[in-house]
Amino acid sequence: MKYGICNETFGDMPLADALKIAKDAGYTGWEIAPFMLTDDLDQFGTDARNAYRSQVTDAGLHVIGLHWLLAKTEGFHLTTLDIGVRTATANYLKKLAKLCADLGGELMVLGSPQQRNFPSSQTPDQAMEAAANCLRSVVPALEEYSVQIALEPLGRGEGNFLNTAAEGRELMKMIDSEQVKLHLDVKAMSDEPTPIETIIRDNADAMIHFHANDPNLRGPGMGDVDFVPIFAALKDIDYRGWVSVEVFDYSMGAEAIAKQSMTNMIQAQS
Repeated sequence: MKYGICNETFGDMPLADALKIAKDAGYTGWEIAPFMLTDDLDQFGTDARNAYRSQVTDAGLHVIGLHWLLAKTEGFHLTTLDIGVRTATANYLKKLAKLCADLGGELMVLGSPQQRNFPSSQTPDQAMEAAANCLRSVVPALEEYSVQIALEPLGRGEGNFLNTAAEGRELMKMIDSEQVKLHLDVKAMSDEPTPIETIIRDNADAMIHFHANDPNLRGPGMGDVDFVPIFAALKDIDYRGWVSVEVFDYSMGAEAIAKQSMTNMIQAQS
């Protein structure tokens, strides 16, 4: 297994300190929320990108890629029927693909529920087609920068778009590109009636990234979800991608989250 952790876990901690905690806990991957880097992507230039990438690699970690792609942005939306907004969203995703490649990353996890949920005046089919059209236009940039998008299904508590792995696969099929595949998240899969380990096995051919967490918003093994069958399923399908820890409750503190999550994941495989 390759283990990563998301950078927002560490808040405003100096990057050097955060990377040391992650490395000491056993992680080798670093997943980045763009809003942790800059409020203005256009102002985060080549020198800043190279410096950040070097600091991560010098600390002994690898940049996995980006997530929370559209969080804390304005004017972007994936499923809107407004073509102008969708075009702006696609253009922003193209910029993120370049950022990802510049930082040494290879994938972008597309969740960001607030920028993809659709209103009651819009049908699910319209939302799916709008999202597919938006992402198809991003594919050439993904190919240019050798970056993949991992579509992230999210539970119903997050919104009304892509609530299941099956819906993620449907959108993936509509886009029909090797650059757009599937992401699976334990918290999100916990909202499905199908057992998590079954979802993993059923989507072995499509999944390129994996988030380990719990519906209680904490790290793996810190809630009711049993990670033993989850890791057994990942091994059964010979999963070679990253298992990245993504939490939403930071009350334990970054160091405790990093260490306890890793301990729990290792114990679940013993």
